[in-house]
Amino acid sequence: MQSISRREARQIAVRAALLDAARPDDVLSMVRGIAMLRVELTTTVAPAADHIAWSRLGQSYRPEDLTQTQGVGLLFERGWMLRPMSDLGLYLAGMRTWADRANARGWMDANADFAQGILDRIADLGPLTSRDIPDEAFVPWPSTGWTNNRNVTQMLECLHMSGELAVVGRAGRLRIWDLAERVFPQVDEVPADESRRVRSERLLTACGVMRDSIAVSPTELHGVVPVGVPVTIEGVPGKWRVDPEQLGRPFEGRTSILSPFDRLMTDPHRVARLFEFDYTLEMYKPAVTRVWGQFALPILHGDALIGKLDARSDYDTGRFVVHRVHEDVPFTASVRAAVDQQIDFFASWLRLSIERE
Repeated sequence: MQSISRREARQIAVRAALLDAARPDDVLSMVRGIAMLRVELTTTVAPAADHIAWSRLGQSYRPEDLTQTQGVGLLFERGWMLRPMSDLGLYLAGMRTWADRANARGWMDANADFAQGILDRIADLGPLTSRDIPDEAFVPWPSTGWTNNRNVTQMLECLHMSGELAVVGRAGRLRIWDLAERVFPQVDEVPADESRRVRSERLLTACGVMRDSIAVSPTELHGVVPVGVPVTIEGVPGKWRVDPEQLGRPFEGRTSILSPFDRLMTDPHRVARLFEFDYTLEMYKPAVTRVWGQFALPILHGDALIGKLDARSDYDTGRFVVHRVHEDVPFTASVRAAVDQQIDFFASWLRLSIERE
């Protein structure tokens, strides 16, 4: 079995995530490269999809670029992730079986008239948001948590995950729904076993190097098929797999301010072991228990995660408020200059002025 160094493994991961010096050409090539683009609408700093796109495409990226790419049918959304429409066939089998796997079939069947009413309303009136749809559920959604009695949004989500509805845009934070048959092209369904293999290959290509574990990315793929080649990483415990196309390639890095939902941050165990980076998103923690801040942004420099930026965007006053830059190790003058430049670039792209506390 081949062995690689920790540094080579980090460089493979950074390069595969499209965070090295070579940038993708456009939104579609970026999403293809990293296999998915996370949709997370929190505006503490910036919506995740836009932040992730900026970190790859740079100052020329605009949120409307992503909206347009999805609007012309080059991307589709599923499970709060945007993916290339060319991959749709890989997900059709999973859509057909989703309700059974998610234990939602009984509730959907008990509310079959409610579900059909939603589909009929959208068919007649065109794309709608949840606010345009009355709650006609016969059996309420059984959750006792935050989804309790949110029958409309839960049925929309069920119909979406089952492949009957598609997201075609947003009105503020609300998703706009249309019939999937009016949005998705006619493509062949890839058999489930073949789909899992191809999707596992896509995931490995996007990550470069992954733990040989079924727990790598459960929100994307439950149980990854063994793909790539097995390797050991010097000084790093565990079994690993690497994309053979990434081995032996030169590396040129850069500095970037990352979203907490970035592809590079997908697997916390990989982040901790390869990058020796201590990180937790603390937005749901009480303020008094936070170490790095509500929405600290990982800082990438070359092949290393070197610190966190504790900042927030105040769109009402037009300020990008920098509370603190946490240095995991003391920055040299050149590293400090590179990080400060990226903070300036980021604030400029957000069209906010920097205020340092």
